[in-house]
Amino acid sequence: MINFQLPAELKNRYFAFRHGESEANTEGIIISNPETGIYEYGLSSNGRKQVQNSIENSILPDSDTKIYSSDFKRAVETAEIIKSILNVSEINISHLLRERFFGEFEKTSNKNYDKVWSEDRKNPDHNLWKVESVNSVLSRTSELIITLESRFSNMNIILVSHGDALQILQTFFLQTEAARHRDVEHLETAELRLLNRQKASV
Repeated sequence: MINFQLPAELKNRYFAFRHGESEANTEGIIISNPETGIYEYGLSSNGRKQVQNSIENSILPDSDTKIYSSDFKRAVETAEIIKSILNVSEINISHLLRERFFGEFEKTSNKNYDKVWSEDRKNPDHNLWKVESVNSVLSRTSELIITLESRFSNMNIILVSHGDALQILQTFFLQTEAARHRDVEHLETAELRLLNRQKASV
């Protein structure tokens, strides 16, 4: 169940930005525990290039822009590159944008995502394998949006986060079932996407 409702008209423009390719991506493993992800498995060299190319080829303005980032190393490093290119004054770190916790699949093959996603479709509240539920991710990420709406107006807000967290957050903007987050168009690494009721490219 969605705890918050998307306002009929948003005060700000929100952009999802999935971190660039990480060392975990290149190893093909799941890193979702904050005890590891905050300190290890940052961006690969290719991931840094991906982020740079994505931002340099976007039409994002360098004024009236704020960056909010997960505290995981790969997200913070992504946010730092964006900050440098856009000349944004600071990065705001938020644990609400953290990677979804994948429980018993930590440090295992990323092919195990498929097992979790299959169960997501059946029940967005499931915690099989001690995985964080879809609705839990939805609750925390949408909470951040509601908070930002109460604080700011006419800002471009870049949300630097992770695949599942952003896939699920998109369902909030689309006001669709969070259990079907994998039906939303896949966010690639270092992809920038405007979040609204109809997916738009940037």
